[in-house]
Amino acid sequence: MKLVIISGRSGSGKTTALHVLEDIGYYCVDNLPVSLLPQLIRELRQANSPVTMVAIGIDARNAGGQLHKLPNILRDLVGHGVETQVIYLDSDDETLIKRFSETRRKHPISNDTNTLREAIEREREILNPVASCASLIIDTTSLTLHQLRDQIKVRVGEDVDSMAILVESFGFKNGIPKDADVVFDVRCLPNPHWIPSLRNLTGLDQGVKDFLAGHQPVREMIADIIAYLDKWLPRFAANNRSYMTVAIGCTGGQHRSVYITEEIIVHLRAHFSNVQARHREL
Repeated sequence: MKLVIISGRSGSGKTTALHVLEDIGYYCVDNLPVSLLPQLIRELRQANSPVTMVAIGIDARNAGGQLHKLPNILRDLVGHGVETQVIYLDSDDETLIKRFSETRRKHPISNDTNTLREAIEREREILNPVASCASLIIDTTSLTLHQLRDQIKVRVGEDVDSMAILVESFGFKNGIPKDADVVFDVRCLPNPHWIPSLRNLTGLDQGVKDFLAGHQPVREMIADIIAYLDKWLPRFAANNRSYMTVAIGCTGGQHRSVYITEEIIVHLRAHFSNVQARHREL
């Protein structure tokens, strides 16, 4: 049996993630008390149920403050042959505040004595035991609902034997992606931003591609990153790593990082079956 725990702070996209998994065949239960998790799995097994994939939503409302028990419960389930994964969704505080303001929903742990911001900060503390178990953290700050659905389908929903790899371009001016496992800084390379005819283009446009491909340091950087990934990604995969996010950053995330991400993707797809690209700033 495969068990996926979906958790994260309110407003980060947990409900959307559960709906995606339900659509692809998971038996889904939202906000199940942690202490009932072993009983649910036991009941499904004893009843000879056809259910082999279960997704459970867990949030800060969990009954009785039992979230600290989750690591031990998951360890016991693994010992009984249950494949477990914890997927933790999160966004920055300002984005969560904006989402609650736009929807006019009440935060689940807010009350008459605390503000929305205080509730959001407190929720992070409550969910720390769950976040510490996560095998995959997805930052939904800049994701649309459609992009989140696609990420869940590709990185969680598909039953693939190989490690799922996401190569993501970004701009350092907007911060490093929270879910990055490996970060490469390419800001030392020639910048198309300073060429007036290229400034409003991106690394997906032929003019920018030609400009960057014509510089030896760019070619060397790509070769060095590929050499590193060729050596170490198989070792991460051999260590039972399910997900890997490789982040490529330049100043604005528009030219250099986008171009290099696309070049690396072409190479990786020849060696791994589950490779995706994302350009955060585009």
